Amino acid sequence: FLLGIQSSMIVSVSGVRACSKTAFGVSTESMQCAHDARGNSVPTILLLLQRRLYEQGGLKTEGIFRVAADGAQEQRVRDQLDLAASVPEDADVHCLAGLIKAWFRELPGGLLDALPEEEVARCATEEAAARLIGKLPAAKAALLDWAVQLMADVASEEARNRMGTRNVAMVFAPNMTEEVDPLTALKYAVQVMNFLNLLIERALRQRQQDQKKKQPK
Repeated sequence: FLLGIQSSMIVSVSGVRACSKTAFGVSTESMQCAHDARGNSVPTILLLLQRRLYEQGGLKTEGIFRVAADGAQEQRVRDQLDLAASVPEDADVHCLAGLIKAWFRELPGGLLDALPEEEVARCATEEAAARLIGKLPAAKAALLDWAVQLMADVASEEARNRMGTRNVAMVFAPNMTEEVDPLTALKYAVQVMNFLNLLIERALRQRQQDQKKKQPK
């Protein structure tokens, strides 16, 4: 059922060094990017982390994206990514997942900050959430689509990892905006969580519909 592995994974990964000297905290315009199978332009670093996460069984790991990584290991892997745009062989799945969240958390301008907060707060249906994506700049809309497909892959393994759509949305939400005030950030994170949850459920529903269309009548 993990259609997202085909739909959100990079077509081919090359060890090309990023244009920037760091893989984190920089705009996508200054990073080496590649197109995934859905046509999204995504920083190669995210695709490298995703590929390794999937290869190591991260989708089936209980608490993936919720369990905190070892801080020392995470820093060592970050340094390696900055130095050579490669992932050390011994990086564990929680480290890989943590670095994906960190990349979004440190993205200048936040992934969703271009969206009017009041519209995110009012978003109550999958259709409304999908329409709201259209208000994002193209580069960030592509990144959001990639992230939602990743979250859908995780949620589709809920029986093993105990990370359903709402749990996945909950752990990603605080990393998707650049809110400075703690109280405002906490309140908005709940609204972003609901928005992401709608998008994840929509992605899973679309996968089910696609599967049914492929079944012989």
